[in-house]
Amino acid sequence: MTEYKNTLNLPKTDFPMKANLAQREPDILKKWESLHLYQKLREQGETKPRYILHDGPPYANAHIHMGTAVNKILKDIVVKSKTLSGFDAPYVPGWDCHGLPIELNVEKKVGKPNQKISATAFRKACRDYAASQIDIQRSEFKRLGVLGDWEHPYLTMDFTFEANIVRSLAKIIQNGHVQKGAKPVHWCLDCSSALAEAEVEYQDKTSVAIDVRFKVVDTDNFFTKLRLFPSQVRQPGDETAELPSWVVNEEAVSIPIWTTTPWTLPANQAVALNPNHNYVLLECDGKECLLIAESLVEQTMQRYAITNYRMLAKVQGKTLEGIQLQHPFYERQVPVVLGEHVTFDAGTGAVHTAPAHGVDDYIIGKQYHLAMDNPVGDDGCFVAGTPLFAGQHVTKVNDLIIEELKLHAALLHLAKVTHSYPHCWRHKTALIFRATPQWFISLDKNHLRAKALEAIQRVKWIPEWGEKRITGMIANRPDWCISRQRTWGVPIALFLHKATGEMHPNSIALMEEVAKRIEQHGVDAWFNLDEKELLGAEASDYRKCHDILDVWFESGVSHECVLQTRPELGFPADLYLEGSDQHRGWFHSALLTSVAMNNQEPYKAVLTHGYVIDIEGRKMSKSLGNVIAPEAIIQSLGADVLRLWVASIDYRGDIFVSDEILTRTSETYRRLRNTARFLLANLAGFDPEKHLVPSEKMLALDCWAVDKARLVQQEIIQAYDTCQFHVIYQKIHQFCSVDMGSFYLDIIKDRQYTTQADSLARRSTQTALFHIIEALVRWFAPILSFTAEEIWQHIPGKRNESVFLNTWYTGLATLADDALMNQGYWEKLRLVRDAVNKELENQRHAGKLGAPLEGAAYLYCDPALKAQLDKLENELRFVLITSRAEVHLANSHLPEVVATEVPGLWIRVEPVSDTKCERCWHRRADIGKNSQHPTLCVRCVENVEGKGEERRYA
Repeated sequence: MTEYKNTLNLPKTDFPMKANLAQREPDILKKWESLHLYQKLREQGETKPRYILHDGPPYANAHIHMGTAVNKILKDIVVKSKTLSGFDAPYVPGWDCHGLPIELNVEKKVGKPNQKISATAFRKACRDYAASQIDIQRSEFKRLGVLGDWEHPYLTMDFTFEANIVRSLAKIIQNGHVQKGAKPVHWCLDCSSALAEAEVEYQDKTSVAIDVRFKVVDTDNFFTKLRLFPSQVRQPGDETAELPSWVVNEEAVSIPIWTTTPWTLPANQAVALNPNHNYVLLECDGKECLLIAESLVEQTMQRYAITNYRMLAKVQGKTLEGIQLQHPFYERQVPVVLGEHVTFDAGTGAVHTAPAHGVDDYIIGKQYHLAMDNPVGDDGCFVAGTPLFAGQHVTKVNDLIIEELKLHAALLHLAKVTHSYPHCWRHKTALIFRATPQWFISLDKNHLRAKALEAIQRVKWIPEWGEKRITGMIANRPDWCISRQRTWGVPIALFLHKATGEMHPNSIALMEEVAKRIEQHGVDAWFNLDEKELLGAEASDYRKCHDILDVWFESGVSHECVLQTRPELGFPADLYLEGSDQHRGWFHSALLTSVAMNNQEPYKAVLTHGYVIDIEGRKMSKSLGNVIAPEAIIQSLGADVLRLWVASIDYRGDIFVSDEILTRTSETYRRLRNTARFLLANLAGFDPEKHLVPSEKMLALDCWAVDKARLVQQEIIQAYDTCQFHVIYQKIHQFCSVDMGSFYLDIIKDRQYTTQADSLARRSTQTALFHIIEALVRWFAPILSFTAEEIWQHIPGKRNESVFLNTWYTGLATLADDALMNQGYWEKLRLVRDAVNKELENQRHAGKLGAPLEGAAYLYCDPALKAQLDKLENELRFVLITSRAEVHLANSHLPEVVATEVPGLWIRVEPVSDTKCERCWHRRADIGKNSQHPTLCVRCVENVEGKGEERRYA
């Protein structure tokens, strides 16, 4: 064989089989930087239509995790695919730089502001800390292969951004959406601040649940409303029960409430009933009367362990409006009020109402003009002057309140219940509701809610259920509390009248003056500002607001501070892409602020992805030991394997990850890489400027392969356009493994290796391989960015510096539907070949055959199938990769054949007794016919020293 080896066209390429991604990828990153690739793309895109994906800013705190890696890779896939589709798709990354997590980290190092360190120095420390975290994350995001303007990101702590946040607030104030009020808000005792809805998460909590008597003050009036009278005054024919003789005073009649927050009872101002629900008055154990919702009687009596009870009267809740009740331990009376918020899934049907400690309570308190009594201070302790409980902390006061209830014979029942309860997303601690003076964006004052709901309908939501989710959140949310009582953030830059608390009448102009100063010196310009500088003689009448803005407001107005200010971007964005939690976060705040400012949604489309969880469905957690760090994957498998895994998942639901899943992904990567390597290796000696064969002269099978790539490319581009990345993963894998690996590339090896180097047979297949690798490298590029760039450098022919400077390949010729050997023809041949391969494998397992070339295939067909197979003439054996292939008409006296799943096809496979050709390994009867080449078949002799064999089809 040695003397004939040099006559073969064996594969040859410098493209390595072993990826060594962890070592090779950093070199490719350096190449992109030295090329100034991002800048080249912007220059190249100046005349192209623009596509804007606006980056939701991650928090500048700690290393990236799998969730942030997934998010950034998905964005990168979108941006790169849009570039390939002919768009100018700039990507400006951003960071959220203010807020509590940074404050807490800085406090650990330098202490709390205004204690061990001044507020100004504390903010400087926060700014430095955020900058250090940005540098860490920027390096990690770049290592993922994410292409963007990393040298010019947007930062919410940049002076210009901070100034534009103030301008954005001014615009919303000018449009009449901001108001101040003492409304109940989620309050974190650890943060010592109000929280936004997006900062609240719900976890199970075990609480004390108590039933408390609110005793009726005026029993005569109460009984009259229930049409209950003593026997001597009952009217003839009354169907109401006779009032028990023992009911002589108010001590015996109560409306019990049920609550899991005993600490809120000092702030109670009313008891609420549902106006349209039936309530019944029960005589219990001959001792007292209790008013209970009719639907809750049975479970309430079971809870109280009362078995001896009877109904005295039934009444609708609205009948009892205004009835006065005695507070269980304070010397005050509270009214019965009515509210549709009263439900009947638990409790008694009567709801303890403290307007300072709940949204529904606040709303009904406003309706009934109830006192807004908030006895709880910022530190969670009852303020001085609170009867019985002054100085006590809300988390420790429940036992004291329960003792007080017992003392006043007001406690009916006590138990512990586990229920869903709001917690701080940072500290994981239970929150309280408390009314404090805060700044709010009103959802209804100027129809902001209605306008936002209209805007939602104009947006494309991916997946579609996102629309329903955010619609429900906007429709049902309370006013947005935008003020925070912290140090590191953008101020609510308002001058407030010391007597009235009203903002200065010239606030909009004053805020612009403040913004100009912040633009030069940062937020300290406000905190260090002397009021006289802007207010002059009025300064003594006003004070500066020291609250800062909710960080969700800051990131929310990035549409104004980034999209509207950077010339390479534009408003509205084409796409916002974040995790599904952002329906109540960034998507939410961006929508409300944009509608409030511009009466327009900030995005045309919104794409959401799920959470990254382990194979058991658990969130990544250090305590569970299930954390998989992106850095570890990159160091072991490479960033491209991580990117391929991201592309492979259906991001619409939960995103599962494990070492096993990633290992399987790396195996898929290896198959894709090997396909590309095979294509490159068989392009050795091919110069597209010299050797490219026109499509009309190419062999039929090669025309099929190019057209197949064209059809797959159409599907892939469509999937990229609709962000169905897992479909792309499947299409590419199918194309490489099945269409190419198991069919086309398998068949062409003989022709590629054995025909003459410059023959049409070989140049035709090389032309097909060239077209296919040109398309394939572009399909890879948005996902396997490093590998695509590596492949690009090994493809023959003149080309520019990077695969990313190109658009989708347009050189894939169409195979006409009416061609003699069209797509349908070759699909039929694939089925026939699969059937033959199956029987060859059976014979191999039976020990009758070794390699397929040791066999002969005899095909018995119906006339239609025979006519199709006959089109290949003597080249059918090359398609089947057998040494002999014969086609016969089927008849009723078939020899020993095997039926197949292909209609009209029966097969017989048997060993070939002929000698094996030393060069092509086919077993042929004509070996030795040429005395100068006694070990070669006639075909190989012709290829070695003749004009070369002629191929027409395969």
